[in-house]
Amino acid sequence: MIKRTLSDKLLSLAGQFPVVTITGPRQSGKTTLTRMVFTNHEYVSLEKPHEREFALSDSRSFLKRYKDGVILDEIQRAPGLLSYL
Repeated sequence: MIKRTLSDKLLSLAGQFPVVTITGPRQSGKTTLTRMVFTNHEYVSLEKPHEREFALSDSRSFLKRYKDGVILDEIQRAPGLLSYL
């Protein structure tokens, strides 16, 4: 896989802040970049109804599943979760 220009910057920011948000247009490679850079983080897509429902109904328990970092894809589908980050 091709190393992205933003990879080093993303790692640097993740070292400075507990949460890093990546935004951009659809199909621009946000998920690919994130999964490539944070290979040790679990990945969860909030497009999946059962994940989204759990995140919305019990945000604390949802986040406790991910002790060592997580990639939360499609977080705009669970805006209430942001209050717990």
